[in-house]
Amino acid sequence: MDLLHLRRTLATLGADAGLFAWLDAAMDADRILTAVLGPPGDLATHPLTGWVQSRETAHLVAWAVRGITPSALMTRAVRPRRGPAPAGPQLAAADRAAFFTHLRRTAESAGHGADGQPLLRRQSLYLLSYDPAPDAEAWAEQALRTMRPALALRGYTPRWIEARTAATVAARQGDPEPLYDFVDALAGDQHSELANLAYWAYWLGSMPPTQPDDGFLHRPDPTAWNPVHLFRQLVGSLHDAPGTVDLYVHSLQTLLGLHPWLPLADPAAARRLQEHAAGLLDAQLLSPLSHRDLESVHYRLQQPN
Repeated sequence: MDLLHLRRTLATLGADAGLFAWLDAAMDADRILTAVLGPPGDLATHPLTGWVQSRETAHLVAWAVRGITPSALMTRAVRPRRGPAPAGPQLAAADRAAFFTHLRRTAESAGHGADGQPLLRRQSLYLLSYDPAPDAEAWAEQALRTMRPALALRGYTPRWIEARTAATVAARQGDPEPLYDFVDALAGDQHSELANLAYWAYWLGSMPPTQPDDGFLHRPDPTAWNPVHLFRQLVGSLHDAPGTVDLYVHSLQTLLGLHPWLPLADPAAARRLQEHAAGLLDAQLLSPLSHRDLESVHYRLQQPN
């Protein structure tokens, strides 16, 4: 009731209505920061254990610990205030360093295998990809070793999400080869392709953020997400994905294959994608498979409607 009252009071006072959708993510981010920086507690109740986090939550955490303003908030007008006010969340340098140090311990404590806590481990590893410490890349490589065998598996298995996490984190750390392998394994396996779209839909807000674990990936349901919103979000995020652009490209190719009418539903997003595609094809920065995927996407977008 208090939160409902706060939302309505803020709206009455003229607050930016577009920011209301960030309140839940902000509370989740605050819980994560508190849990990581606070005294060690029961991992079973850690906020990264019992809920699949959204992109907004991860980006708000990154804003606090790295000063990286979420792209969706950059265009928000900064209104005058009574006196000096920070442009974003502020943590002391010591707290920023402590966050990553403590989160490494959490990831290590989560373990792996049948007795591990895979959701806690993979979500911790993702946030640790923001770690600016000189040894962060070496630490991540060591931490990912237990997950990399999942990349050798073909077809969908319960370890599929481990492979996706290992591939994307490695790519963010500068090693694209696991991501190339992962995208290659996706191609041609319907369950894996749908699981990938389901995860994107959850991460990008194209379906409600209501999943307590990764079980929804075991039974991906295309009717559970909004394909137009997902198309728009994948296109809009493409320029922010220098390390993982191959996964974005393949995902767009899969989504357009599933819903070929999407360019008609959102012509503006289709035009942006066509511009991005032309630039990426000219730059020759993609793997051979992703290059073929993008050529297919580009060709599809050039066809008369």
